[in-house]
Amino acid sequence: MKQYSPAITSTTDPINGFNITKLEDRPHVVEGDKATGLTIYFETKATRQTYLDMPVERPEQDLSKTLSNPTGNYSS
Repeated sequence: MKQYSPAITSTTDPINGFNITKLEDRPHVVEGDKATGLTIYFETKATRQTYLDMPVERPEQDLSKTLSNPTGNYSS
């Protein structure tokens, strides 16, 4: 039987730090699966859009640049 961690809800707008107490009709984003992911609430549609416009970092795409050594020269 698979066990899933419960969903997480963030009621602090990550853009402006505003603590949201009434969640009804607030803009939000679900990161990952709704049942086990993260729901982030925002104070306004503008702060939600700012969040959505932020570029996603993909550090794993840059690992080949830092880990590969095409010359074959290794220092000890």
